[in-house]
Formats: sequence, structure tokens, C-alpha cells
Amino acid sequence: MTFSARARIRRSAIRHNLQLIKSKAPGARVMAVIKGNAYGHGVVSVAQALEEADCLAVVRLAEARVLRRAGIVRPIALLGGILSADDLNEVLSLDLQIGVHDAQQIRWLEGHAGAPPVAWLKIDTGMNRLGIRPGDAADAIARLQTCTRELGLMTHFSCADDLENPTTRQQLSRFMALAEHFDGAVSVANSASLLGSEETLDELAEIRRQGRLWIRPGLALYGISPFSGTVGADYGLRPVMQFEATLISVKELPAGDRVGYGGTWKAERDTMLGIVAVGYADGYSRYIPTGTPVLINGRRVPVVGRVSMDLTAVDLGLDSADKVGDGVILWGDELPVEEIAEFAATIPYQLVTGITHREAPIYEE
Repeated sequence: MTFSARARIRRSAIRHNLQLIKSKAPGARVMAVIKGNAYGHGVVSVAQALEEADCLAVVRLAEARVLRRAGIVRPIALLGGILSADDLNEVLSLDLQIGVHDAQQIRWLEGHAGAPPVAWLKIDTGMNRLGIRPGDAADAIARLQTCTRELGLMTHFSCADDLENPTTRQQLSRFMALAEHFDGAVSVANSASLLGSEETLDELAEIRRQGRLWIRPGLALYGISPFSGTVGADYGLRPVMQFEATLISVKELPAGDRVGYGGTWKAERDTMLGIVAVGYADGYSRYIPTGTPVLINGRRVPVVGRVSMDLTAVDLGLDSADKVGDGVILWGDELPVEEIAEFAATIPYQLVTGITHREAPIYEE
């Protein structure tokens, strides 16, 4: 028996989700986003499970190093690009595709005397994060075509998870004005636009028929919905992560007693209190409030009091038969992480990427 919380990762669910995502845009190639330790799921194991993805995408050079050292030989795109001319040498030695989002990076590529890389020029169509503005794109494309082996274009939607927001349509229109006159690969469809926007996919249909479209799923690969008020299962996705812990104490709690730091919760009736071996040092957020459910022996019971570093209290109920050693599911198949995120007033991305893996994950096929 293990004391600590741990993540259980099902690789069969990753493969299922990838196939479902591919069915949304037949003929498109897939750039699978595995940044942030594969959204907290374990970057090497997830990369191994995504053997049918055409390319893997990370943001930081350190992530790419980990993959290459683990023997991953498939194409890897470094979406964050480089921070110095010296980084370019490592990018080439690791055989990475490189994201380009500003003029300095273009100058470094132009000044490089070695073999040219495959590059993706990021167009800032309205998110105002990274990227070249559309008005500067023609010059950037012309320059990069002289110093890269292949060049693609990409952009990122800021509001694709809000299907009523016109911003996505506006961003797509700006991007298509460039992409329709460009003869290379283009990458534009994230999880939200793949699952929720037929209009976006219809707009990209001609590029897809030409074999130039790269879809770029992230969150959906892990079985999680990008849309508020829904869960991955609503779209046929399967959750990849089950976050588990162990019940390590069961004790009587009389009415009127308070629980945890600050005594923020008081028992209104006699009950049985359970203590679960999970806390914010495991990635179970301190902002998870009283009332958030966990699953014990197939039933939901509420968290009570403040989550502490290593331990969380739950109200088992006076007639409970739960015992020390019983398993606890914090989120997973029957308790979607999307639901827990709503209780914590956050997004599921933050919960799954926040798992600290004090206990090594369990990987299942």
C-alpha cells in the first residue's frame, strides 16, 4: 500500500482520443501538443503512446531534450522557438522543427551557416501573445523561405472555447487571407475548434484537401473538454488520468467540532471523519473548497475544511463502513476533472498540470 497520492495514466485512452480527434478532420496531419509534461500526464510515456501522431509539439527546449534522450525519434516542433543564436545549434543537433515568432529569431536563422531547419512562422491574428502581425507576414515569409528547409504557418485562437464569441471567426479570416496564398503547411485547429466549430473546419476544408492542414490538439488528447459546463465524455473522449489516494484515518467526529487549519468547517451533526493522504504538495489544490466531492467505495463524499500540504479531510457520514486503506478517487472516470475544476474556480488544465508526482505515476496500456 502506498501512502501518497498518485496518478494512474491509461495509454489506451490516449490512443482512443487521438483516433477520435483525427476523425474530425480526415486527411489532416496531427501535431500532438505534449507541453507541460504532457499536461501533467508524463511526457515520455505519452509520446510513446502517440505513435500515430505525425509530429509532437513542446514549448521549451528542455522538454525536447527529455524526449530525444528517451529515444523518441519522431518529428518534434519547438513552438516557443529560441532565445539565442546558440540555441539554434542545439535545435539542429536535436533535429527539431522550430517556431518563429519575432524578427530577432528570423535574423538568427538568416545568419546561421549550417543546415537549415524546418520552421513554423507564428502569425498573431489577435491573441496578442506571440507571433508576427499579419501586416508583417509577407516580408517574414519571404525571408524565412531563404533560410529554412520547409516553412509552415500557424496561429492560435484566443476564444475558441467560447462558441458564441465572434473573435475566432475574425482570427480565422485574418489567417486565411495569408494561408490561401501560401503553398506550404498550415496549422490552426486546436482542441476547441476541432470539437466545437464545424464552421472553422469547413473554412479549412480546401487546405485539408490539398494535404496542407495540420491540426494541433492538446487538451482533448487527455480526454478533457475545453468547454465550460461539459466533460470529455460528452464528445466521446476518455479521461486519461485518474488521480488516486488512500484513506489513512477514520475517526468519530462529534457535532460542533471543527476541522483543519483555521477551523473553517464545523460538523453540524455527529459523523465519521476520513483523512485522505493527498494535499497541495501532491497537486490537490489548496483552493479546493469544502463540498468538493471525492469518490470512496463508489459514492461521493465531500471535502471538509482546508486542504493541507499532505492531507485532506472528508465527511464520510455517521453510518459509513469505510476503513483505513480504502482507495479514494480525486478525479477520473466517474468524477470528471472538469467538475472538480468548477468547484475550485479554476480550469482543468491547471489541475492536471499541477500534479507533482511525489509518488511515481502508474502507467497502464
